Amino acid sequence: MNILDKIVEHKKTEVAKAKQKTSVKELKYYRHFNAPAASLKQSLNNNPDFPVISEFKRRSPSKGNINANAKVKDIIPGYTNAGVSGISVLTDKDFFGGCNDDLSEARDLTQTPIIRKEFIIDPYQVYEAKAIGASAILLIAAILEKQQAFDLAALANYLGMEVLMELHDESETEILNSYVDLVGINNRNLKTFEVNLQHAANLASSLPDSMLPIAESGIHSPEDFFFLKEAGFKGFLMGEYFMKHDNPANACMDFKQQVAQSKTANT
Repeated sequence: MNILDKIVEHKKTEVAKAKQKTSVKELKYYRHFNAPAASLKQSLNNNPDFPVISEFKRRSPSKGNINANAKVKDIIPGYTNAGVSGISVLTDKDFFGGCNDDLSEARDLTQTPIIRKEFIIDPYQVYEAKAIGASAILLIAAILEKQQAFDLAALANYLGMEVLMELHDESETEILNSYVDLVGINNRNLKTFEVNLQHAANLASSLPDSMLPIAESGIHSPEDFFFLKEAGFKGFLMGEYFMKHDNPANACMDFKQQVAQSKTANT
């Protein structure tokens, strides 16, 4: 059993417990549930010079602790001030050190669109995402059947959220559907955790024109950024690169300045 399978099995138990604790009916009374969600896709399109989705995460299965004691209040406002197009918040506790409260706290600190980055396998988690303040949800093609992905994406759209569908290889493109707004191509193989930017660049060319391509993982320099931008990517999800610093928000601002300087130097 690889780490992805292990996470999904654990998630089934976790979701069952969450349903027993809080019903969907109760989630609909959460203060964020009926609030309008800002469009991540529009935000990325409006910020072509720095279409970065910065991420808040404390650890990962592949890297262990990245910034174990990170606090939302210390980082999210700085990400906003750096001018990011979106913010991704990990809500998985056991493997990534996150929680739902992290996203709700982030929602209160910024108007920037927020993705709930989670291993979503059940409609309950989509209702939960809306209730805690998400603007969009992540769906991972590798852990979903085609009909399951369709139903989850349709529900997200119905609730006013956008969908970022994450792919790892070309065979997974068949799971895409009309309710998907953005397509993330993970440069990191979730089974081996190896990073290959060229693989992502090749896969980007096979995506439907209506879906905004997002590069995920393994982006560590302006050179990586521009390589992927030349390959057609319109957004960049960056977590570890920022979070490994003592001050992730400053690292984000520094990266933005490096990108701007590199662009000037090459024009």
